[in-house]
Amino acid sequence: MRKLVYYVGTTIDGFIAAPDGSADFYPVTPDVIEFLSTAYPDALPTHVREQLGVDVPNPNFDVGVQGRATYQAALDIGVTSPFAHLRQYVVSTTYESEDPAVEIISTDVVGRIRELKAEDGKDIYLMGGSRLAGTLLAEIDSIVLKVYPVVAGAGIPLFTGDFTPTSFTLTGTRTLEGGTVILTYDR
Repeated sequence: MRKLVYYVGTTIDGFIAAPDGSADFYPVTPDVIEFLSTAYPDALPTHVREQLGVDVPNPNFDVGVQGRATYQAALDIGVTSPFAHLRQYVVSTTYESEDPAVEIISTDVVGRIRELKAEDGKDIYLMGGSRLAGTLLAEIDSIVLKVYPVVAGAGIPLFTGDFTPTSFTLTGTRTLEGGTVILTYDR
């Protein structure tokens, strides 16, 4: 059975993006690019993989799920299929996909994720955002945080939802040269 993995960048104070949804304040240093390109190349958007010359099989994921606000960033730059190397799903009750490679999940999100988890294949990449992660908290099997050495003070938190303390176990740590720390937690 495949796992749902919330793989996401965050600030030291737990924000995945600025209040306006942007994340261009993260220090994307050469060590971070090296980590992303080798450990999680399948989590890079297809156009970024091409820019970096990353042409490798997907080691971790073959399905990606994201919320409508997260998907908007791709639409804003004219990209309708940002993860062409994955089966792509966008969770939205208002948006209809313009791209046949992007399937919309508009009802029973938890049920659809459970169906995807029951399929054979690699893990499922939960790209964000905060509300979707909060909705799917009970389904998340693993969390991989890229903790950037930045304090934002405000912004979009890792999770948005009801108060639901949920325990995970720290199963991996890695510190990159520039101070970004990769933390892996499993249920």
